[in-house]
Amino acid sequence: MKKLHILALFVIAIAISSIIISAGDYSTYATFAQASKSEGKFFQVNGTLCEQKGFEYDPVKDPNYFSFCMVDKSGKENKVVYHGSKPQDFERSEEVVLQGAMDGDNFVASKILLKCPSKYNEGEIEEREFESVKAQV
Repeated sequence: MKKLHILALFVIAIAISSIIISAGDYSTYATFAQASKSEGKFFQVNGTLCEQKGFEYDPVKDPNYFSFCMVDKSGKENKVVYHGSKPQDFERSEEVVLQGAMDGDNFVASKILLKCPSKYNEGEIEEREFESVKAQV
């Protein structure tokens, strides 16, 4: 074999191994119970807001702290902390998808995806994505 062929095979082997190693970091939808069993591991949790509990956001005190209560698909209620500003139209969202990890009893979100009713087309869902400025996870 030529040296060029050996080098090409080596580069391909490195690329394949890096893909396999990073495949373990891909997130899947989980519940708060599953996320709490693997504290610190990255998960996606989807659910709805606890409307009766409200949220905590004071832009004067700390514009990068937002917390709220969410119920996941299994019905478990949990406090969520997001280190960023409150997303626009947060209260109108029908469903929330969080990306982040558990930290003690709180789920610390690094990204929030809101599914809100569309302003223009009834029945369609508008998706909005918000990323934390400071990823704490």
